[in-house]
Amino acid sequence: MDSDRFSNAQLQWILEQAGIHMCACPAQLAGKMLDLRALHRYQTGCMSEMPELAESHRVIAEACERAHALLEEALDRVLDIEGWDRSSLEMPEGLRKKRDELL
Repeated sequence: MDSDRFSNAQLQWILEQAGIHMCACPAQLAGKMLDLRALHRYQTGCMSEMPELAESHRVIAEACERAHALLEEALDRVLDIEGWDRSSLEMPEGLRKKRDELL
């Protein structure tokens, strides 16, 4: 997971934007990606602490990497589809207005 398209800080910002503007879909992806990163870190730590079970932890870490790559691609596409500002990761005004109309 060395070539992440989004930093942890960017994923957290997407979560905050989604929470403020009540748009859960990008936040769901960002949250799951952060969870996968944590699980991956845990598994790589276990590999060195329990070498006798390193293969088990490697299988889980590799699954995390594959799942993360799929979610990362999905988030990238969703942000484009919804029109998020790619430099600031601000939610588009149109989604904010839609939220306001629902309230």
